[in-house]
Amino acid sequence: QVQLVESGGGLVQPGGSLRLSCAVSGSMFSTHGMKWFRQAPGKQRELVAAITSGNSTNYADSVKGRFTISRDNTKKTVYLQMTKLKPEDTAVYYCNADLMPGIWAWGQGTQVTVSS
Repeated sequence: QVQLVESGGGLVQPGGSLRLSCAVSGSMFSTHGMKWFRQAPGKQRELVAAITSGNSTNYADSVKGRFTISRDNTKKTVYLQMTKLKPEDTAVYYCNADLMPGIWAWGQGTQVTVSS
């Protein structure tokens, strides 16, 4: 059974930084594309960043230049380094794994709150 466990969320002031982690178990992690999504209250879940098994990355326009997605296959972990955080980055952040075409796994989410 594939499990994704996010950590690293919390309360941070505008302009601050956080690093989210997503540890994956029960799968061939190195073969999966991985993504971070977020969902703010009253809004749809949106894609924030993605990284392929070959380490190609892409980002939502709203986070380009501020967020960095990376992966460590030896630790079966994907990271989201977030800098220059803004109040509009406040959301629950979810980790997602592309297990195979049409099949995904999700983590439980971690809350990020950007507020002074």
